[in-house]
Amino acid sequence: MPTSRVIVVGAGIGGLVAALTLASRGAAVTLIEKENAPGGKMREVAAGGAKMDGGPTVFTMRHLFEEIFEAAGASLSSELKLKPVETLARHAWNGEERLDLFADIGRSAEAIGDFAGPREASGYLRFCERARRIFQTLDRPFIRAERPSVQSLMKGVGFFGMPRLMEISPFTTLWSALGEFFADPRLRQLFGRYATYCGSSPYLSPATLMLIAHVEQEGVWLVEGGMHQVAVTLARLARERGAKIRTGERVAEVLVSRGRASGVRLASGEVVEADAVILNADVAALANGHFGGAAAPAVALPGGAQRSLSALTFSVVAETEGFDLIRHNVFFSDDYAGEFERIFRQGELPNVPTVYVCAQDRGDRPGGPSGEERLFILVNAPARGDVKPLEAEEIARCEERTFRLMERCGLKLRIAEGAKTITGPNEFEKLFPATGGALYGQASHGWKASFERPGARTRLPGLYMAGGSVHPGAGVPMAALSGRMAAERLITDFASTRR
Repeated sequence: MPTSRVIVVGAGIGGLVAALTLASRGAAVTLIEKENAPGGKMREVAAGGAKMDGGPTVFTMRHLFEEIFEAAGASLSSELKLKPVETLARHAWNGEERLDLFADIGRSAEAIGDFAGPREASGYLRFCERARRIFQTLDRPFIRAERPSVQSLMKGVGFFGMPRLMEISPFTTLWSALGEFFADPRLRQLFGRYATYCGSSPYLSPATLMLIAHVEQEGVWLVEGGMHQVAVTLARLARERGAKIRTGERVAEVLVSRGRASGVRLASGEVVEADAVILNADVAALANGHFGGAAAPAVALPGGAQRSLSALTFSVVAETEGFDLIRHNVFFSDDYAGEFERIFRQGELPNVPTVYVCAQDRGDRPGGPSGEERLFILVNAPARGDVKPLEAEEIARCEERTFRLMERCGLKLRIAEGAKTITGPNEFEKLFPATGGALYGQASHGWKASFERPGARTRLPGLYMAGGSVHPGAGVPMAALSGRMAAERLITDFASTRR
């Protein structure tokens, strides 16, 4: 397809992978991004003159990125410096109750045994085995399938795979299924948190999501320079293969001519023609007309779909004391059910939020910098930035409760003057229109949710979708996979119609 002109809208991870894949195959690619830098949610935030990751902070599924880089004629290990972590995360419930999880399953089991007893350690080992089997069952016939359905999944596993298919527990909630392995509510809380990795509630999402535990156990890496460097590197490689990247320019409309996508019109009025368009944006933005009325019918939003979680984040530079942070830390609410009830049922910030802290100047072992360091602090929030923007008083109350919980667990912060940047649903809605600030597309609530995500190909010929709101779902690896799927679907379609 050397003569094909392709426009990719949005330089998030899905758009970057799509652009790189197509450019390496000879397509004339133009990537258009409304912000001034690539990355999308994988962005940098400034606080007091310091820059830090303000989005995803965990790099997993390294093998997938090795495949993407290799297909583009590059080497992941040559382009990015990655360091495997031994300690996945440090968890705290108060000043005394703390638990580290490790990449080594046996080491984690030992830590859980010391924390909650041998029965819970045994339950953890059974949980890990179930998570592994679920991942292996779903990897090829579902995650990597272009547009899976219940029928295609059953066909993919075959008759003799049906017992394994039933084991994924799609009709059981994650919270309920965790009760099969853990009697200790703290451990159910810890592993229930995997639902939030795709913006969902552990009380409403299917037990299938326990496969995320296996993904982490396969390896978590630290990226030298931060996660934003992944986006910067993908953009550079795409340019080196001929892609044009235009930042600071907003696409106002996807153009339609003779029943197919034919280019885009920018907010400036400029028209850029193309043979195909890949839209790396939330499905809701397309369906609700943010890219013009002609292209809006190309997708349909699932009936009754619920928005995923948004977040309230605090990017700060601070001195810390009292709690030995590592790179990834979680401070748990003592009202976990109430947290999700407030967010998903009432549309309000939680009274007692669970707090995630990424200490970006630290590694996975105790001991950090002396003096000030960069911290990215996140709590879950409702995605209502477009319908009922958060008021300053609500944000201030949540901030006070957030820092009070960390203090209760032993962490005290002295934030440098002018070194705090707050980003919430209101700001995320502006960055990602038509989402209300939802960061993961639709929530994965109920067994049908994963099958209802649109695939790469839309109803409009020549228009394709990528990103966390389409199959295979949210998260850095899944969004990257969606970009590769969109590019491959486009290549296949063009090959089948070329004279």
